[in-house]
Amino acid sequence: MNVRQTEIAGLYLIDLDVHADDRGSFREAWQAEKMEQLGLPAFRPVQYNVAESRRGVTRGIHVEPWNKYIHLAAGKVFAAIVDTRQSEPTFGKVLTFELDCHRALFLSQGLGNSYQALTDQVVYTYLVTDHWRPNAGYAAIALDDPTLAIPWPLPREEWIVSEKDTNNPRFAII
Repeated sequence: MNVRQTEIAGLYLIDLDVHADDRGSFREAWQAEKMEQLGLPAFRPVQYNVAESRRGVTRGIHVEPWNKYIHLAAGKVFAAIVDTRQSEPTFGKVLTFELDCHRALFLSQGLGNSYQALTDQVVYTYLVTDHWRPNAGYAAIALDDPTLAIPWPLPREEWIVSEKDTNNPRFAII
């Protein structure tokens, strides 16, 4: 296992060890003590969520009020992370990653996150440090914001986007 701090403070890329043989595979997707020893901040999740998607589903960009650990149980996604913290020198910076069962992300509060499903079956799991509540308010950003210029791999006509995410404001407005 390898934990790497990215050029955005509080955003870590985790390379997971996947052990495979003719029976299938095994990976330790989250182990607090080991990950903290490798440099990840202390993280005490209170909720575990699973989102299942198919190719083309494009979610976000959500700026949630908690720390978040993202791991894929199946499939592959293109993830785009945006630093929305005005106090940081990387404010407005976008980093993108291809995630599968071998790679995970840790995001500190204040980072916008989104993903696009690249395979027919995606099982996107995540741990968070606060409970989701109905009508919980948090910022969101338009997926096609020209200032951010996220290089989504799938053409726009293949996107499957919720009505809520279709109406997110531009980055300059949040």
